[in-house]
Amino acid sequence: MKRPLLIALAMAVLAGCATTPSVPRSTAAVAAYQDNIELAGGIFISYTRDGKREPLNGSFVWRQTKTNTDIRLNSPTGQTVAVINVTPRSATLTESGKPPKSAPDVDTLTAQTLGWTLPVSGMRDWLQGYATDRDGKRFVASPANNNVITRDGWKLEYVSWQDDSAAVPQPKRIDATRIVLGEAVDDMQIRVVIRPQ
Repeated sequence: MKRPLLIALAMAVLAGCATTPSVPRSTAAVAAYQDNIELAGGIFISYTRDGKREPLNGSFVWRQTKTNTDIRLNSPTGQTVAVINVTPRSATLTESGKPPKSAPDVDTLTAQTLGWTLPVSGMRDWLQGYATDRDGKRFVASPANNNVITRDGWKLEYVSWQDDSAAVPQPKRIDATRIVLGEAVDDMQIRVVIRPQ
């Protein structure tokens, strides 16, 4: 073997050793689930009540520990309009200028106070790219595997990611549509946009 060819081959081998193999962006899954997180972003809800389209939008701050979830919902102008506190034993909604309302769980609480269920219990997983699919299996999102129908009847689509070049993607925009057997119910959609940390 000629010397220049040998040098080129040696350099190629050394270059291969020096680079870290990277997971293709399209197949990389989200980071491992964390019990303790703090997120903020925008939330946009659209639903139909009595044949009339009702839009809601604002921002949120989400704090979660292994057992509790605290959510602050703000108006588009930044004023706090509601605070939801969830513990293993109860859920409480405090709206500006109104007495607190409580229920045994957050799904019951939001159904009683809003007239529809805000999927707070599911969002503990969804915001990190996880869900339980309709067959009861654990779903882990990635850019290549970015939608699922959940066991409780939501179609989730992970529309965009925080940093397209990151080796470990983090959700940026999640669209959730309420469905039953593939059909929209109450024509409800929720869009969550998470701000970068």
